[in-house]
Amino acid sequence: MNKIGLIIKREYLTRVRKRSFIIMTFLGPVLLAAIYIIPILLALHSESDKKTIAVVDESHWFEDRLKSNEEQTFIIVENMPIDSVKTLVQEGYYDIALHVPPTQLNIPSNAILYSHKQVPMNVESYIRNVMKKEIEEQKLLASGVDPDIVNAVKTDVNLSVMRMDETGNEKETFTQVQFTLGIILATLIYMFIIFFGGQVLNGVAEEKTNRIIEVIVSSVKPFQLMMGKIIGVSLVALTQFAMWIIMTVIIYFGFTAVVGLSNPAAISSGTVLNQEMVSADIMNNENVMQVVNIAHSIDFGTIIPCFLIFFILGYLLYATLYAAVGSLVDNNTDSQQFTLPITVPLMVAIISSFYIINNPDGVLSVVLSMIPFTSPISMMVRIPFGVPIWQIVISIILLIGTFILMTWIAAKIYRTGILMYGKKLTYKEIFKWLKYK
Repeated sequence: MNKIGLIIKREYLTRVRKRSFIIMTFLGPVLLAAIYIIPILLALHSESDKKTIAVVDESHWFEDRLKSNEEQTFIIVENMPIDSVKTLVQEGYYDIALHVPPTQLNIPSNAILYSHKQVPMNVESYIRNVMKKEIEEQKLLASGVDPDIVNAVKTDVNLSVMRMDETGNEKETFTQVQFTLGIILATLIYMFIIFFGGQVLNGVAEEKTNRIIEVIVSSVKPFQLMMGKIIGVSLVALTQFAMWIIMTVIIYFGFTAVVGLSNPAAISSGTVLNQEMVSADIMNNENVMQVVNIAHSIDFGTIIPCFLIFFILGYLLYATLYAAVGSLVDNNTDSQQFTLPITVPLMVAIISSFYIINNPDGVLSVVLSMIPFTSPISMMVRIPFGVPIWQIVISIILLIGTFILMTWIAAKIYRTGILMYGKKLTYKEIFKWLKYK
């Protein structure tokens, strides 16, 4: 065990001192926190980016219909040709010019927006909807139908999704958020397995190519060397991930403390937590409220522990296989034929994720989350949607059992393949090694 400890220490310190590790350790939390912060900043910024729109309505149909709001101000321009107004837009006096040309028909249906910069989608959508509504009302009146009756029939449906647990408690869920979170968690596990598993493979192959392994195995057993490398690299991955979590939480709570969004109840009631720093208008912003409510709807108490468990076990399972492959090859080019069977289950899990998010409780989704080679990814796609505890426990037990079995198999391959050079190996010959005691 002392020798394994020395190998773990060497593998760990060698990797955490690399510049790439340090850069990604600090860059990762910024990217993760941006997923939460950027939507809020965009929602807040939309309040101050108000557009001034000059309206040249030669049909005189929509002058009274276009109402100024928090996002745009409409200014009716009379007795001025559209070319002159376009010049004012170019000079920055107006942001946008709306021109409704005269029509020979009774109802105008065309309009043009002129802008020196890109017209915001919300402005374009608002103008189109106002014109559409006015034209529809005029057509209804021309047909002898009262528009008020038609408007009274129209109904907006606010559909909320409430999930009930075994005890009957209800909790609002956001499908799009669950979809996004599941894909992000699954992708993180996939990337970490590929990246850090590849480091194990490259490390073993490099030492074998340089013949350093011959010196090392004279002092330690091959199994000790394999486990030392696997555990050492896994500790590097855990260190980086732990730093990501800690720094992301610091950025998250630091941002919410500054903006004053840490209490959704206070936001919904219009209470300002930091009135010196945040105005009541920002606190009442519906977009900000929605983002915060979504963030607080996520069951971090279940997601984070499950992610850590499946992340660690999934990595250990695949790292043993990568270590075995590294002992079989003399260079990275030869490793492709052996790594393909390893990566296929991971690719199947990633591709199947798009099915799982549409039917997280389906038979295929449950099966993929139980198979040890796909469960680290497939289960993490399902967990944000809610998974019974017994399924999570069974999946973990199967994953642990498979890891133990694969460690035994990988050790047999490793102790023989680590000292073989210049020979093209076949799967048939590898299977023979497993029969040796």
